[in-house]
Amino acid sequence: MTPKIAHFLAEHAPATPCLVVDVDRVEARYRSLHDVLPLARIYYAVKANPAEAILRRLVSLGSAFDAASWEEIRMCLDAGAQAQDISFGNTVKKVSAIANAHAAGVTMYAFDCIEELEKLARHAPGSRVYCRLIVENEGAEWPLSRKFGTTLDSARDLMLRARELGLDPYGLSFHVGSQQTTTDAYEAAIARVGMLFTDLAAAGLNLRMVNLGGGFPIRYREDVPEIDRFALAISHAMTEHFGNDLPEMIVEPGRFIVGDAGVVSSEVVLVTRRGLKDDTRWVYLDIGRFGGLAETEGESIRYGIRTPHDGGATGKVAIAGPTCDGADIMYEKAPYALPLDLASGDRIELLSTGAYVSTYCSTRFNGFAPLTEHYI
Repeated sequence: MTPKIAHFLAEHAPATPCLVVDVDRVEARYRSLHDVLPLARIYYAVKANPAEAILRRLVSLGSAFDAASWEEIRMCLDAGAQAQDISFGNTVKKVSAIANAHAAGVTMYAFDCIEELEKLARHAPGSRVYCRLIVENEGAEWPLSRKFGTTLDSARDLMLRARELGLDPYGLSFHVGSQQTTTDAYEAAIARVGMLFTDLAAAGLNLRMVNLGGGFPIRYREDVPEIDRFALAISHAMTEHFGNDLPEMIVEPGRFIVGDAGVVSSEVVLVTRRGLKDDTRWVYLDIGRFGGLAETEGESIRYGIRTPHDGGATGKVAIAGPTCDGADIMYEKAPYALPLDLASGDRIELLSTGAYVSTYCSTRFNGFAPLTEHYI
């Protein structure tokens, strides 16, 4: 939690549940990534948090944007981004979305299959296109390898077909999974990309761009490697496989940019036990999986928690949301222990919740209003 957020919460005690984001921290994270990967263009992953205050700040810093929908593209444009600085990075797009983006001046699109490529040729003719590869996601807390991407052999044929269709075969992309905690995944993926660049060059097609995706981790409850370790591994791998003839590089950070810039403030609604001899207390909050904490599915992302009783004796807890859905349990197996003095009415903070919270918030399930947002 930044001092700015702590001061805001202490001074204003905003109604809960709410998300408070320090936009200056967003800027600091952007600058830190730019400093260690100066040769890569940053395309902020809008899906992480599309708040206007964040987009406008990033526009002022020279960021480009990775958008997943026409609606996200429109948000970027409204915030002052130029169309040529937006990549339509979703490989699954409606024809109407492609047409709208093309009409607005967006010229760069992702794909991973022939049907999507043909849609782009018809509705965004002449555009720069890049093919997403399937790569290993081991080491990621939130894998992304099952739903997207294609094989090397298929990608080779697709890029050659893109040229035949009058598109600009711009490059290749991959994503090693969100909250990726090892550098190995980037190194292995870059090796695969390098092989395909060489293969296509032999076929007379010279690609110009490598999109390294996102996945850079932030600290939740456990330490993660610093960003300079990932930058060094990426730089070494790119040099190893491309030599001095480096292609353009793109990175698409979301969580890394906004994750630790945000805090969710929540109220404890109930503390109870399932039985008299049960050692586990159940702590119910006024926010849960349907209120924005969707990444607790499978207890994948484990947020740090602060309470007004920190420092006192603690005991094992399960943590759940307020709805009547039995799936609205954030943590039951994870080893969470909270103060024994914790009681209904206490305010607690869930840390590093700036990414993938407001955008995952379901609207009025059980009548609960979406969490409010404060950008300071």
